Amino acid sequence: MRVFITQRLTAVALVLFMTLHMIVVHYPPGHLDFNRVIERLASPVWKGIDILFLLAVLLHALTGAYAVLMDVERVTPYKRALVGGAVVLGLVAFVYGTMTIIAFDPANVLALR
Repeated sequence: MRVFITQRLTAVALVLFMTLHMIVVHYPPGHLDFNRVIERLASPVWKGIDILFLLAVLLHALTGAYAVLMDVERVTPYKRALVGGAVVLGLVAFVYGTMTIIAFDPANVLALR
């Protein structure tokens, strides 16, 4: 039941995040260029939004994959291993993605240009 609820909650979160993403990235007022992207990624608020977006995507994808695999009878005996693997994969991906988002420094990007 927890997988079902997590799947539904993250689906709602993803609809909200994707709506925000579409408005900000694909339909901004004026012209979108790399300088505006740098400004957005320099903001701690946007970094937090990106991290929450990453978390929602990972939870939704991993719980969805788990639910699909549990429908296959031959996979059911390996349930614990699948859960463990999904947790490890999710944690590694979340830590790596979060480190990438936090480490973004606009000064370094502008120095390369």
